[in-house]
Amino acid sequence: MDNTAQVITDGEHKTDANRIFNLQRKAYRKNPYPSYQERRDNLLRLEKLLTDNQKAISDAISKDFGNRSQQETELLELFLSIDGLRYARKKLKKWMKPQRRSVSIWFAGASNKVLPQPKGIVGLIAPWNYPLFLVMTPLANILAAGNRCMVKMAANSQNLAVLLQILVSKEFPEDTLAILPGVKASEFTPLPFNHIVFTGSPESGKTVMRTAADNLVPVTLELGGKSPTIICDDFDLKTAAERVVQGKFLNAGQTCVAPDYIYVPEQKVNEFIELSKQLIDKRYGGLDTDDYTSIIDDKAFNRLNKILDDASSKGASVIPLLKGESKNKSTRKLAPHLVTDTSPDMELMKHEIFGPILPIKAYKNLDEVLDFINDNERPLALYLFSNDKKIQDKIIKNTMSGGVCINETVLHAGQHDMPFGGIGNSGMGHYHGQEGFNEFSKLRPIFKQFKFPALPLLYPPYGKMFSFVYQLMIKLKI
Repeated sequence: MDNTAQVITDGEHKTDANRIFNLQRKAYRKNPYPSYQERRDNLLRLEKLLTDNQKAISDAISKDFGNRSQQETELLELFLSIDGLRYARKKLKKWMKPQRRSVSIWFAGASNKVLPQPKGIVGLIAPWNYPLFLVMTPLANILAAGNRCMVKMAANSQNLAVLLQILVSKEFPEDTLAILPGVKASEFTPLPFNHIVFTGSPESGKTVMRTAADNLVPVTLELGGKSPTIICDDFDLKTAAERVVQGKFLNAGQTCVAPDYIYVPEQKVNEFIELSKQLIDKRYGGLDTDDYTSIIDDKAFNRLNKILDDASSKGASVIPLLKGESKNKSTRKLAPHLVTDTSPDMELMKHEIFGPILPIKAYKNLDEVLDFINDNERPLALYLFSNDKKIQDKIIKNTMSGGVCINETVLHAGQHDMPFGGIGNSGMGHYHGQEGFNEFSKLRPIFKQFKFPALPLLYPPYGKMFSFVYQLMIKLKI
């Protein structure tokens, strides 16, 4: 089904989103299969746009946050986006190549191939927490696959959205790529795209999916969740703490794949807390450093403080990891916190935290860990610290998550040659690498018949020849 057939006609434009959709629809109809060179040039232009405007992009993101660590933006947003575009450009020719498929002996002489063709127009809905990376990473696959794209960015990312709209409009016509600052979800999501990519909460993902269903639009959803971390007794605790602290408190914990809670052997909980205090003090020193990112807005800042108050009121121990003030309302900075003695009725154990708060769950054996993980929704990531291959195998094969890191956290999300995506409540579909290219392509099977096929032997009127050939087909195990 061609969803673009339902678009509002030229004389009925009601929003800029409709106008641009119509432009992209016409461009797609005129050039439904962009050449390798066209796609390569699009990726190269986007890469140059980022490399030439790094300071402006970093400043815009920081302004949206109140304070966003420049180095985190450079490493996690700019570098990973640029590197991903380069990777897609490097692999593009291979990805575009038609795939030869085998043909049954009963169709000897015929040929099969699968041709990846552009789906058409992709709607990309990006969140505020990594507003550049979560636009550019799927966009690399979208453009590599030969599609056109319209981008809706979060309300909390409007400084960046306006900047990108200006920069993109200088390099791309609207009928190829358009950033739409301020566009409403009610104007954007119902458009009959050929595919929608959404990153956000599970509840919002359900809304997007319901809306997309009206036009039978396929969706890629990346929805986060409560990603567990497990430190096993055989792994060096100091090394584990160094890596967990880094992955959790990047971007002040506002990361969809951040460790959401951690299992620590019960005899090592106090040591883990002390190691975490030392690490945070060494890395940040105090709340006023520019290296530590602000919480995105007042609503999120107040929500996180309520989470801590709720845990404390229900008997948990709340442990700030920085010396001095633990929160500053004017800068919207909240210090990294550990929380022990948690219970299932606490808010921080019910929902994804999305902030610098890490609950610690003490454990005696791995079976209780597996039971807890499997009793809850499937997370976007799972992190395991163990050098024991039997333990690694047991945890991986007895749980399900979007992705896994062994002896590390979050870095799987930056691997360009591995699919990235959730499962169940944490999402569906993939982008990154070959799988991302395939996600935004129609893998179109093409059968080409031989000049002198044998199939007419099975045409009616049916008789002895049909019976002979059919029995031969059943008996021969070819």
